[in-house]
Amino acid sequence: MTHKISAFKIYITYSAFTAFLFSLVFTVNMVYYVDVIHLNPFQLVLIGTVLEATCFICEIPTGIVADIYSRKLSVIIGVALIGCGFVLEGAITSFISVLVSQFLWGLGYTFISGAIDAWIVTEDKTRNIDEIYLKGTSWGNIGSIIGIGFSTIIGNYSLRLPILLGGICFVLFALFLIVFMPEYHFNYSSNTESNNFRKMKTMLITSLETIKKKHIVMMLLSVSLLNGLASEGYDRLYTIHFLKDTTFPKLGNLQPVTWFGLFSMIAAILSITIIQFILKGLEKKKHIENDMFLLIINIGSIICITTFALSSNFTLMAIAYLVSNLLRSLNEPIYHAWINKHIDDNGRATILSTKGILNSFGQIIGGPGIGFIATVISIKIGILGSAILLIPTIFIFILIRDRKSA
Repeated sequence: MTHKISAFKIYITYSAFTAFLFSLVFTVNMVYYVDVIHLNPFQLVLIGTVLEATCFICEIPTGIVADIYSRKLSVIIGVALIGCGFVLEGAITSFISVLVSQFLWGLGYTFISGAIDAWIVTEDKTRNIDEIYLKGTSWGNIGSIIGIGFSTIIGNYSLRLPILLGGICFVLFALFLIVFMPEYHFNYSSNTESNNFRKMKTMLITSLETIKKKHIVMMLLSVSLLNGLASEGYDRLYTIHFLKDTTFPKLGNLQPVTWFGLFSMIAAILSITIIQFILKGLEKKKHIENDMFLLIINIGSIICITTFALSSNFTLMAIAYLVSNLLRSLNEPIYHAWINKHIDDNGRATILSTKGILNSFGQIIGGPGIGFIATVISIKIGILGSAILLIPTIFIFILIRDRKSA
């Protein structure tokens, strides 16, 4: 019988290795889209829309599957599908193949979204949930730094090779999880398939009722929608903004992809440093003022994205981009820990998937509009639109603080 690794160690391994692989792919893929496949701003946003439409359609069904059948199985399927999507993207250099790859890895993401968070919270009850997510993020940043380094070096010779390697390694990691990932505390139902479909319906209804009863959960889910509205345009257009609207300082004979690698590496190092300070504070206080943290993070993000959008100065753009990325990396673990504190184990993955589907819906709605503006007017105005769409999150966090202090 194969010895399973502890849930916490698997979660840390998952966080570090998937971050390594995502960085291996994402450090070069936007440059690959612009320089190799020659996509325009609207096409860049369109591929993101296909990805998010897939997440929107599949998020709730896959979340319910994770809650009824197995969260471990859901994660493994997701990791394998992401790998297949990246292999296709790197193997065939065409717009259509990129669209299909977005569907595959988007589907894979929905199997993981909610399931991995629900799995670790259920399997490891001995640790503080803030600690789990922050340490996962910290190790993820270490994995990202290594992945960025590899991707930058390889990308100077071939932009498609890091994408192919990342996809293959995702598939191999899925095989690793099959053997070593534990699942001891999940209550699997062995009833008939028809009964399981009834359970799916009941699980969905129960989760929606929980959301209605807990106003703070509803408000946090609305933040996910707003983040989706704002993020798609920024995520898809920052690379072409750098490539078209400013001039990169020369780094010998190295390609522009080297700069993107350096940006990502610096952002990851900054994130690790800040998270270590937060973890030390957590050891003393045992809790985080989530609402205040997220309020500050979102205000800072709006300022940085606005500065990045309106500037053509390389140094100013680089600083704004780096700080924005740092704030977003801090936002995720704190937000996830906060929402998890307000939901029960029963239906946890379904509610977390609802968060994902709202984020995807926001990106579907916001992305094409931002892409159209960037194509017809300018890339700068398109990215500025992303900052404007983020403004309502400030009022939501202020409202949450007012309710808490009342």
